[in-house]
Amino acid sequence: MTPDGLDPADELYTLLIAVAPSPAERIRLAERLDGIAPLLLVADLGELRRLIPGPHQAAAAPTMGGDRALVLDSVRSRARCQGREVELTRLELDLLTCLTTAPIRVWSYAELHRAVWHEEGGEQRADVQSLVKRLRRKLHELGTGTTIDAVRGVGLRLSERRQPRVGRS
Repeated sequence: MTPDGLDPADELYTLLIAVAPSPAERIRLAERLDGIAPLLLVADLGELRRLIPGPHQAAAAPTMGGDRALVLDSVRSRARCQGREVELTRLELDLLTCLTTAPIRVWSYAELHRAVWHEEGGEQRADVQSLVKRLRRKLHELGTGTTIDAVRGVGLRLSERRQPRVGRS
């Protein structure tokens, strides 16, 4: 408590937030803005959302319906389904977030590369395919019917496949 009876934790303060993709840009901003206000520097909006979730952003938002729903927890960087949970890297979470964005659609490799790596060119297809391979494995571990399908000549999309129940009568 301060002498005037206020709790310092309840006081409002200014926080300057800067988004800069390269470390060199973040260093330059930190040097230029030093002493102006508390400063939070992040590489992208995904990183900012993980650090400071907004009021509209639930900690866990379902992405597919049903009892086998895939739930992404962007705050903890995890995916959950049927009581099972797997940890996701930043790149995996960003890619899965793109694919689950409504409306569900086909994303080109170039679009996914820009959205996840925040850069043009490079080994777009190979980067995305490697990440998708790891994500498919994790989705399978969760036991969800959700998977990532390749659309020949176009790109990738999220789809839900129900495994048929095999039984004997």
